[in-house]
Amino acid sequence: MGAGSPRPGVGPPDGGWGWVVLVACFVVTGFAYGFPKAVSVFFRELMRDFGAGYSDTAWVSSIMLAMLYGTGPVSSILVTRFGCRPVMLAGGLLASAGMILASFATRLLELYLTAGVLTGLGLALNFQPSLIMLGLYFERRRPLANGLAAAGSPVFLSALSPLGQLLLELFGWRGGFLLFGGLLLHCCACGAVMRPPPGEAEAPPGGRARRRLLDVAVCTDRAFIVYVVTKFLMALGLFVPAILLVNYAKDAGVPDTEAAFLLSIVGFVDIVARPACGALAGLARLRPHVPYLFSLALLANGITDLSSARARSYGTLVAFCIAFGLSYGMVGALQFEVLMAAVGAPRFPSALGLVLLVEAVAVLIGPPSAGRLVDALKNYEIIFYLAGSEVALAGVFMAVATYCCLRRSRDTPPGPTTGGASDTEDAEAEGEPESLPSGTQEPRSLESLEVPSPRAGSVGQEREADPGRSRESV
Repeated sequence: MGAGSPRPGVGPPDGGWGWVVLVACFVVTGFAYGFPKAVSVFFRELMRDFGAGYSDTAWVSSIMLAMLYGTGPVSSILVTRFGCRPVMLAGGLLASAGMILASFATRLLELYLTAGVLTGLGLALNFQPSLIMLGLYFERRRPLANGLAAAGSPVFLSALSPLGQLLLELFGWRGGFLLFGGLLLHCCACGAVMRPPPGEAEAPPGGRARRRLLDVAVCTDRAFIVYVVTKFLMALGLFVPAILLVNYAKDAGVPDTEAAFLLSIVGFVDIVARPACGALAGLARLRPHVPYLFSLALLANGITDLSSARARSYGTLVAFCIAFGLSYGMVGALQFEVLMAAVGAPRFPSALGLVLLVEAVAVLIGPPSAGRLVDALKNYEIIFYLAGSEVALAGVFMAVATYCCLRRSRDTPPGPTTGGASDTEDAEAEGEPESLPSGTQEPRSLESLEVPSPRAGSVGQEREADPGRSRESV
């Protein structure tokens, strides 16, 4: 299945088959983020059949999300070892098998292992490789591509929940799980179209590049450290308002139907905001400053939470939903673009896996803690203040750390041997320099965030100098 050695002068095509890859990434992103939430429509029937409480039943979605985030390093290793397409095909089969087996479950433990572990792992093995492949196909239009792919999350969430309710009414939860399992086979179709770009190999042919399955050296890069800290702070509070919004509105005296419609407002604005923000970030004047746009989106989201903590009228809540959906969509559209620009394509698989692992820890801390505080204090206002402060702090930290590290990089002259290399490059210069894949320039720590990514021409020149080596990641 390998595509052979890289061809001189070949860079990301920014179109062509890349649009097919983008559609597949849109579908996979929609399943990855929408499916764990859509399964919640079956919870009431599961509680009745298994005689369990809501918290016990909700562990199905929690385990699914934990697998999606927490198995990031495993997915990175598999992608580096086998390539994106085989991993996605296997992930689609696992996700489908998990839901099909769950339809025969007789105990909650069996649901945890099938719908939770198997389906969650399958979604993880689809989500991460699809983002990696998207980065290989797009360079100049990458912000737009990331924004369009990220729009799959609100679109699928809006579609899967009503579909699940319809299947529940027609076939019961077992029939719904069975049909959802068949629906997840579309992930296999998405994986099948993930062929490598021209000149790229399906997987590394061997040697030292294959042995370094997880590039932990990326953890020494300043850009990566700043991004990880930002994502951890962000994940502590970003999802809390959306989770508590409906109950918060009901507590303010809003009727049930109108309270539920608030989430639809957030979803609609989110659908529009993600591709629009991606297109905006791709403009020539703005793309070098994408990290600051990301910081601005986080700060806007945090301020929205803080300013709406005491909202009691329905009109004020609608205004909050519009502002929250806009800033939330901006964050979703820019988060992976910032990471790609910071670490570069070769290190992106390892970096993404490690980031998702850190985010899993934050997600397991933030929303559950918020729920416990609501139960203990019976006060939503404090929760909105806390969540908004965490997200706003993430935005301020990202902007300040980026600015400070950029000044440090510019004030420090490059050494005679490193030539201004990043921290990661310095660490690897003492180890195995030849294990880095050719065809991509190394990012220069935080300075890489403000410099537009290299064009295909420079990539081709490097490949001409060393045409016999292939990309490590895919």
